[in-house]
Amino acid sequence: MAVRRDGRGRTRWGLVAALLAVPALLVLVPFAWFVWAFATSDFPLGGGKEDVSCEEALHFGGAQLPAGAYDTDCETQSWMDTYYGGTFRMPRAGVRDWLATLSPQGPQPGATGCDHGADLCLNLDAADSVLPPGAAAAAVTVNVTYENATTARVRWSAFTM
Repeated sequence: MAVRRDGRGRTRWGLVAALLAVPALLVLVPFAWFVWAFATSDFPLGGGKEDVSCEEALHFGGAQLPAGAYDTDCETQSWMDTYYGGTFRMPRAGVRDWLATLSPQGPQPGATGCDHGADLCLNLDAADSVLPPGAAAAAVTVNVTYENATTARVRWSAFTM
């Protein structure tokens, strides 16, 4: 009895392997990227901190850098929410006037509810409708520490929720 060798009835393993490899690659490549991203990054899904100008950081919260400000250091971070924050120094004599521009109709700066070590603070949020005009943030927090008789260190944060 002769065996037919015309190809009918035989499995074409090369074609089967190719068809099975495509779905496997569609699953394995994203999985490998996911594992690599989490193993090599502090922010695998994005949202790492970036340095920005303090003018940009304060503008997000509806404020301007006060006259005489120096030693500025600001950053932003965003992923699901957006955060701007930073520090700067300014003349101590101008602190209350600058804070008054942030909340002309809202709460006055005080010493209650401040971060540890702060001498003066102001906490504003959209829920109380007291954010500065033009603010893109949902909340603004300012903590002031008097370093000496002439200098104040300001810690600023503005963020969405």
